[in-house]
Amino acid sequence: MNERAATKDLDLPGLLSGLAAYLWWGLSALYWQALGAVGALDVIAHRAFWAVPFCALLLAWRGHLRRAFGALASTRNVALLLLTSALVAVNWWLFVWAVKTGQLTEASLGYFMQPLCTVLIGLLFFRERLRPVEWLALGFALAGVAVFALGVGKLPLLAMAIAVSFALYGALRKQLPVDSIDGLFIETLLIAPAALGWILWHDGAGLGQFDRTTDLLLVLAGVFTALPLIAYVNSARRLPLVTLGLLFYINPSCQLLLAVFWFGESVDAGRLWAFGLVWSGLALYLAHMLQRWRRSRPL
Repeated sequence: MNERAATKDLDLPGLLSGLAAYLWWGLSALYWQALGAVGALDVIAHRAFWAVPFCALLLAWRGHLRRAFGALASTRNVALLLLTSALVAVNWWLFVWAVKTGQLTEASLGYFMQPLCTVLIGLLFFRERLRPVEWLALGFALAGVAVFALGVGKLPLLAMAIAVSFALYGALRKQLPVDSIDGLFIETLLIAPAALGWILWHDGAGLGQFDRTTDLLLVLAGVFTALPLIAYVNSARRLPLVTLGLLFYINPSCQLLLAVFWFGESVDAGRLWAFGLVWSGLALYLAHMLQRWRRSRPL
């Protein structure tokens, strides 16, 4: 946490940046719905390909393009960035596919589960130790998954895949000494050959096949991907981590509201119980984080 974030109770530009990023991500389903005629894999190909020139221009304008390429000098960095690029592509595809197949409710459950999934990954792979409250929070989340499975008759595999892919992505990115924008540029650069190949192999992958609005949305998909990340990075530099963590839940909350009131997805009692258990676990976890943060603040 930087000095400015630690010494001010409210940083308005940082708060507005965080709100903008999470609202953007939370409402992004509307953008992907507007591309309903284009297949999910086609959308992801365009999203990855068009993000490259936009990020490159942005980094060049900031004078950071050479620094970004410097991340490729390390074999370890390249290997990790290949993994993170694959994970982010999978996460993008899962979410777009969820929107296109009427499963935004379950997708939002995945993002609600993601922070607790991060805790579980830390426990299993990084030998982190959990406090009793954190074990209880994790138990609520696992109970929510079980209730969902019993109520619907299947495991929420989509939600679990979204949560795990995003949590693994975050865990691996923490191991990389690479700035967020630099990382996004390198990740999309690594995906770009496959994305371009897909676009060419599928006769434009939707580009030039429907109308001008669809073409414009496909070309702007890269910008649509990068802009909220820029806002998020600005917010992360200005706000305490607890504040940033609390703001995160704007994203899946907006997704859930969109699923019910815009897309008309039904939420039965079993799903409500599952969400309630996951929310209870999150409330415990966030309250515990807030208490620890307050204790660590200088008097």
